[in-house]
Amino acid sequence: MFADGGLPGAEEHLLKAQLVLRIDDILRARKLTQSAAGKLFGIAQPDLSKILSGRFRDVSVERLLRFLAALDQMVEIVVTPLPKCSKPVKVSVRAA
Repeated sequence: MFADGGLPGAEEHLLKAQLVLRIDDILRARKLTQSAAGKLFGIAQPDLSKILSGRFRDVSVERLLRFLAALDQMVEIVVTPLPKCSKPVKVSVRAA
């Protein structure tokens, strides 16, 4: 959706969206309130609410990764050579 639009920063925005979705999934699975999660992340509940509702443009990927770490998630970044027959570089988030 984002990356296909050819917009500046589209791939980074897509990555952030995938990270936010994963954070939201974990919060829901653990039945954590936004207030409790905000305390865990060191941010105010209204700021977390904005992030979870899609207003995360000014939030860095690093900060989202720190939120995942605060949720006891192992974050692994894997760098591999691009196969010669592949399309342009792709960044993705995958839940294990």
